[in-house]
Amino acid sequence: MEVIPVKVRNTLGIVVEVNLLEEDGKEYIEICVDEASYPVSCRGEFYLRSGSTNQQLTGPALTEFILQKTGMTWDAITIDGLTAAEFRHDAFDIFREKAVLSGRMSDADLAVGNEQLMRKLDLYRGDLLKRAAVLLFHHNPEKWVTGAYVKIGYFESPSELVYHDEIHGSLISQPDRVVDLIFTKYLKARISYSGITRVETYQYPREAVRETVLNSISHKDYSTGNPVQIKVFPDRMTIANDCIFPEGWTAENLIQEHESKAHNPLIAGAFYRAGFIESWGRGIQTIINHCRAAGNEPPTFDVHSHDIMVKFQGLWDSGQANDPNNDPNDDPIDKFTELSERQRHILRMIADDPSVTRDRMTLMLGVSMVTIRRDLKVLKDKGYIGRVGSTRGEWVVLVK
Repeated sequence: MEVIPVKVRNTLGIVVEVNLLEEDGKEYIEICVDEASYPVSCRGEFYLRSGSTNQQLTGPALTEFILQKTGMTWDAITIDGLTAAEFRHDAFDIFREKAVLSGRMSDADLAVGNEQLMRKLDLYRGDLLKRAAVLLFHHNPEKWVTGAYVKIGYFESPSELVYHDEIHGSLISQPDRVVDLIFTKYLKARISYSGITRVETYQYPREAVRETVLNSISHKDYSTGNPVQIKVFPDRMTIANDCIFPEGWTAENLIQEHESKAHNPLIAGAFYRAGFIESWGRGIQTIINHCRAAGNEPPTFDVHSHDIMVKFQGLWDSGQANDPNNDPNDDPIDKFTELSERQRHILRMIADDPSVTRDRMTLMLGVSMVTIRRDLKVLKDKGYIGRVGSTRGEWVVLVK
């Protein structure tokens, strides 16, 4: 009666009630254990009953178990010693632009300082910033979270890497940069022209790839320290990330209609307000629908307990001989030899997307805003482009 409570306390760190009872002339001991609202360790280690065995929890599985038991999510943990003044404006500007276009936040909600905006997005606890704030908006989130980036590689075969890139920075800035890099450097398009507008047909539908990239970034398990990994092959492409699925989920659950269960609710909430993702669990079906509309086979989903890989099959093998009509030398913009190569690139961006912003141009071309403004002035003064509408208007190409 005295030894058992002491041993339980020393081994498990909890207090139990021990009673001596009698039934049918025999004495027995009753040990009463209240349900704990927090994880209980055994000699400093944690175990989970699985069937007839005890499985020791370590690493990400232990972290997730503790967070679930305490009612917390990984992205809601606070970070000491960080203030809003240490954030650059770039990611906030991108978020405001996207949120206005999505219509999911009002102008009044966005017309506040960066600190107030993060508070509106529930990225503070008291005066402490949460991990989600660092990942979403800080220019160097890897200072606090290892592996918060995307890795892309081009492979001639499963073992032969030809070249690769890494996309770092805030999560808000990563998706568009990743997708643009895939379609400008890693994929070969079949090209035709309508006037000076280049029509590009790719092996994969851009919308499906973008949706997959967005989901892999927003739902990734950032506690593992591994980046999102994208592998491009001549005839296929895979996008993989660490994640934690609800218990019992399989690939069939993903393909079928299902409710949205965000592993990183704060990150997913900001992505939703920016118009990046939906909040109804329709992302997988959206990917499948875009593939079917483009003539691609629906992708396959390899689901494991702590990771997922999406596999896209290309419309053709880019390693085969090029389509005879796919001649990049037919680009009419290349004939404007009085323009610099960068100015011709800007003209292509405007011809392809009249709503492209100056910020986007600086990001894609890797030059300063001053340089972009100077090149745009040259294009306007020479009669190549004009501007219609207000500050949120669009560019218009004036040459045929």
